[in-house]
Amino acid sequence: MQGEGEVTTKGVNVERRRRMAAWVTQHVIPHERAVRAWLARHASQEDVDDVIQESYSRCAALDSVDHIHRPDAYFFSIARNLLVQRLRRARIVPIEAFAEIDAYQDDLRPSPEREAGGRIDYNRLLALIDSLPERRRRIVRMRKIEGLSQREIAERLGVSESIVENEVFRGVQAVQRAWRDGEAEAEARMAGEREQRP
Repeated sequence: MQGEGEVTTKGVNVERRRRMAAWVTQHVIPHERAVRAWLARHASQEDVDDVIQESYSRCAALDSVDHIHRPDAYFFSIARNLLVQRLRRARIVPIEAFAEIDAYQDDLRPSPEREAGGRIDYNRLLALIDSLPERRRRIVRMRKIEGLSQREIAERLGVSESIVENEVFRGVQAVQRAWRDGEAEAEARMAGEREQRP
């Protein structure tokens, strides 16, 4: 036989779930199409579906939404962070994904946090590209940042398309390695700081 406290707790949980479902339906679902379209530029359809589902689960698990003033930005932020986690776990860091990671555009202004985070990631990416050897740096910038085709780059620089392809491949690999090393170094530094705290 259930005690009175258990019935009350169960009733509260059911009511909370109903409230959260209503909030997600009203304030989050309308933004799914835009978030899904942004994700599709950076991930496979299977990953997009998984990220959207996990984003909804995280929203529904909240105890309160009183702190959320921009449900669209909150939903996007969850989806973005989940995608970044997947990319890091897969040890794949596509330049396009990080260069555009905060390029989500709709008719709403992005939050200051998203703008700042995007600028930091983008500037870090550019710095890593700029650390490449001269020809490789120029080719990677032209291909990945300026969006020129291999043929256009080859014509501009007077080299073969296979050289362009090779330089892009090696450049992207070097940037990915440097990005991962930087992440590992930052995590190790933060872990060391946490251990030193009283």
